[in-house]
Amino acid sequence: MIELFTDGASSGNPGPGGFGVILRSGSHYKEISAGFRKTTNNRMELMAVIVGLEAIKKPGQAVMIYSDSKYVIDSVEKKWVFGWVKKGFAGKKNKDLWLRFLTVYSLHNVKFTWVKGHAGHPENERCDVLAVEAAKQRELFIDEIFELENQKGSFF
Repeated sequence: MIELFTDGASSGNPGPGGFGVILRSGSHYKEISAGFRKTTNNRMELMAVIVGLEAIKKPGQAVMIYSDSKYVIDSVEKKWVFGWVKKGFAGKKNKDLWLRFLTVYSLHNVKFTWVKGHAGHPENERCDVLAVEAAKQRELFIDEIFELENQKGSFF
């Protein structure tokens, strides 16, 4: 079984944000993080799960995801996201990331475990540090779809 620990952070909502991921399987251990100049906490929580799953190269793996995000876990476990797909994500945010998630989610046998954030869970705390540090980097990625969808004013 592959263990995937994730966390997302945003300073302001929206604001600069980042995600942190730990992948662990047997003696294998990998950390991944990245920061974005303008995003939301929910986008970073979801991005952490996506990037972690995308890092698993062999399809069909059993993956246990540990997350403190009720947004991500409930959306999948309570099957809300599948209803959103049927309705074309009408009125729902983060369609781009949810579609990306569903593509990689379908490649593996994924289960979720909720962990309480900021409660001393070692891997969750480490992912939080990775996410916060990533958001503070000088060079941040641009969350292009989010920024385009949330521009103030329009030329049209």
